[in-house]
Amino acid sequence: MDLMIVDDSKMMRDVILDICKQFNVLKPVAVVSDGQQAVAEFIKHRPQLITMDLTMPKLDGISAILKIIEIDPTVKILVISAVSDVETAIKALSSGARGFLLKPFSREDLTEYIIEILKEK
Repeated sequence: MDLMIVDDSKMMRDVILDICKQFNVLKPVAVVSDGQQAVAEFIKHRPQLITMDLTMPKLDGISAILKIIEIDPTVKILVISAVSDVETAIKALSSGARGFLLKPFSREDLTEYIIEILKEK
């Protein structure tokens, strides 16, 4: 399964990538820093799984999710964000995200979320 990581923090992109490397079924095809790049790289690579930050320059995560879901409603998007209010989480999920993981997170938390998403049909 092709993977794209979207986060404006290089450190966070590196952490997510490192954790995802334990899954032999995941192949990172793009690692980007904003929503605008995410949409462009999605069109180019069509990953089946995306980790998506919400607060980013150029195009925020919710807007990127909406654009990506419009292109392919079957893509699996896991939001990973420091924005912790319930309203934002509901908005992300109603926009098409399959899960919402709050930063900071543990290696185990992200691993569990990915396992659950990989189990989905």
